[in-house]
Amino acid sequence: MIRERLEVMAMSLTIKGKVWKFGDNISTDFMAPGYAGHRGLSEREEALYCMRSNRPDWPGKVSTGDIIVGGKNFGCGSSRVEAPRNLITLGIGGIVAESFGRIFFRNCVAMGLPVLTYKDVRDFFEEGEMAQVDFKTGLIVNLTTGKQARANALPEIALRTLEAGGILPLLKREYAKKP
Repeated sequence: MIRERLEVMAMSLTIKGKVWKFGDNISTDFMAPGYAGHRGLSEREEALYCMRSNRPDWPGKVSTGDIIVGGKNFGCGSSRVEAPRNLITLGIGGIVAESFGRIFFRNCVAMGLPVLTYKDVRDFFEEGEMAQVDFKTGLIVNLTTGKQARANALPEIALRTLEAGGILPLLKREYAKKP
């Protein structure tokens, strides 16, 4: 399931979806609680535990392409690759936050989940509004209010990785032996 999702995401870095707002210091432990990973669950079943500790009904409300708007230090905590994987499995199209935990940011890019930093993003959206984010150019549009902002663009290697659908597809594309 996650593989097909990454292939779809690799086609475009412009995402349009409903906004879900989260505050500061959202830990990877919220997105991928340790107790969920040791139960022999499928990826989809494990993803249903995402954010359960702070928003128990949230995983059931997310739709494909939805966008997370986060505060400072989004994705802080341990290096859980399950955190971005769970978000991808639930259908999250991308994340825009005031700042990110460094390892989480890298894990998102490596898995093909677009992320972007914009200082005032929480003031730019209310939960439930519609957003369009061009992760390639940094253009952020609140489709509900019409407001626009521009974040700093991602580095070229991050864009190449995201456009490929993650680090593994990028490596296969650029370094695979050709017959």
